[in-house]
Amino acid sequence: MRRPIPINIPNTLTLLRILLTPLFAIFLIKHLFDFALLVFAIAALSDGVDGFIARVFRQKTTLGAFLDPAADKLLLVTAFVTLAIQEQIPSWLSVLVITRDVIILSGIALLTITGRTFVPKPSILSKITTVAQLACVLFVLVRHHAPEIAHFHIQSPLFWFTAGVTMVSGFQYIYRGLNILQEEP
Repeated sequence: MRRPIPINIPNTLTLLRILLTPLFAIFLIKHLFDFALLVFAIAALSDGVDGFIARVFRQKTTLGAFLDPAADKLLLVTAFVTLAIQEQIPSWLSVLVITRDVIILSGIALLTITGRTFVPKPSILSKITTVAQLACVLFVLVRHHAPEIAHFHIQSPLFWFTAGVTMVSGFQYIYRGLNILQEEP
């Protein structure tokens, strides 16, 4: 008998984040930055809340372990591609973010194809990377709402910090994946 898919509050919030992504993209494409900011803020907040609830109330599931990072990647890739096309975020930063995600997804596919068992467990560095990427998008969206924040000169350091942690995190995933591949199947 098949077990039902575990739909709990964290997984529901993750699904909400996935469903908000197209709405967020539409607002960006139509240059409705205030609405895009609102939707993105709700999505980003739901990411923190679902993780908190899963840990505190012991509602972690295998589905959530795969679905949560997938929802993050979908939201962030959508944001970085759209904002890079609109020249709101440097295209080189968007390429780094997307390349890291492609490497991670390729690694998961390779581990699955080779029959390796693994539990997706994000490192602290990976969580810092996600927060930095979310902060970049939030900064760009808030800048449209409150242009005076551009005078604080944090955009360039924020972009470079995000690039650095994104690259180091990508190398960390490659290292971890290679170690799993070298283990006996």
